[in-house]
Amino acid sequence: MADNMFSDLSRVIEQVGKDKGIDRAVIVEAVTQGMLVAARKKFGTYREIEASYNDQSGEIELYEFKEVVTKEKFIDEEVEIILEEALKLDPEAQLDDSIGIKLDSSDLGRIAAQTAKQIILQKVRDAERDIIFNEFESRKGEIASGIARRVERGAIVVDLGRTEAYIPPREQIPGEEYRPGDRLQGYLSEVRQTTKGPQIIMSRADERYLMKLFEMEVPEIYDGTVEIIAAAREPGQRAKIAVRSKDPTVDPVGACVGMKGTRVQNIVQELKGEKIDIILWNDDVTRFACNALAPAEISRVFMDEENKELEVVVPDNHLSLAIGKKGQNVRLASKLTGWKIDILSDSKAASRTAEAIFNLMLIPGMTQTMAQNIFQSGFGTFKIVAEAKPEDIMTIPGYDDPEKAAKLIQDAKDVLEKYKQEGIPIPTAPVSQVQVVQGDAKTQADMRLKMELEKLENQTEEETKIEPKAE
Repeated sequence: MADNMFSDLSRVIEQVGKDKGIDRAVIVEAVTQGMLVAARKKFGTYREIEASYNDQSGEIELYEFKEVVTKEKFIDEEVEIILEEALKLDPEAQLDDSIGIKLDSSDLGRIAAQTAKQIILQKVRDAERDIIFNEFESRKGEIASGIARRVERGAIVVDLGRTEAYIPPREQIPGEEYRPGDRLQGYLSEVRQTTKGPQIIMSRADERYLMKLFEMEVPEIYDGTVEIIAAAREPGQRAKIAVRSKDPTVDPVGACVGMKGTRVQNIVQELKGEKIDIILWNDDVTRFACNALAPAEISRVFMDEENKELEVVVPDNHLSLAIGKKGQNVRLASKLTGWKIDILSDSKAASRTAEAIFNLMLIPGMTQTMAQNIFQSGFGTFKIVAEAKPEDIMTIPGYDDPEKAAKLIQDAKDVLEKYKQEGIPIPTAPVSQVQVVQGDAKTQADMRLKMELEKLENQTEEETKIEPKAE
């Protein structure tokens, strides 16, 4: 059995290397190791045995090494050899030398040969796994195509030829269904080495898959003329991709759309109808956010750089357009820009501004103009002013003097303490004051005049009530 197993070894090594794509040296090492284990199993692990592959004969040769000793010191024939016997094998042998004696591999027997076979197969499998892992590790970040074979716990198993890949449920486009035999492609997002071999994760929901599809479809992206800066997706529904051009003569958005929209339509078809908005990148985050929220019109944008937050004000009739269905448009724009985006209508923003100015004017000596300056500098209530640091207040126009800044903070603290001690809620602006004035400039002026007249009439009535009666 052993003789049959290791006969014509050179041909077997060449054939296995060709079929499995494994380096010849790796197979030779596996066969040598298997032979050595089989020999030790047959002859005993305590004996010093070595195995080597003879390229000329194409055979594995086994050698047992024994220490050369005198006849008087000879104890164990398994590990020692008498000098007289050693000289017959090697005329130059000396005491304390280690002399190799060739063993007959045909004596290995059936069980030892089977053990060797198992070790060789395992070594070959390990080498094959390493080759597959290294191959796909180098391909990570690319698009691969394969045949859907089956579904395991919701994951689609894809046959890539030499191995299989998995598309977990979270990496699938919602609503997509595949039957065994269907061809599909995906993004190689992860390659892991496990005890069962390489595990390859493919994705059809990753933003990078969308970016790779554009790279394959748009030559200007492939050659580096147009650059994809960011992408955001809600797989199967809608996506946004931000692009810019390194060449001023090339329109990045037009290049991605293609003639009559053919380029982007090919990608939409691959993604099962996912709508794609192509956005022009801008280094100015406010302008970029406005582009990302298109087609909604933007009235104004307030930026909080420290917290990376944007407050975007839109006309009342564009509010739903800016937010999108179930908040999808603003959610994708936020993901694309990397900033948190809050959408406010003009009426809501005006109401909040009026409320903030009313609150700030509770500070003694505060005028409407001063309150507007404070509000526009990011301080929405007198409580925020009371808790601010002098250096922060000094950024407000008119309060760049340390003493003025300190006085404003102290006045705000006094008002806050007053309401706390009296145990009454802080007043809010009257409804008429926070109502948004809509229409043209003339209508707005008429409304403001009406409000001022009402205020004057109320003030006159109050003075009449407290006027003392004539004696």
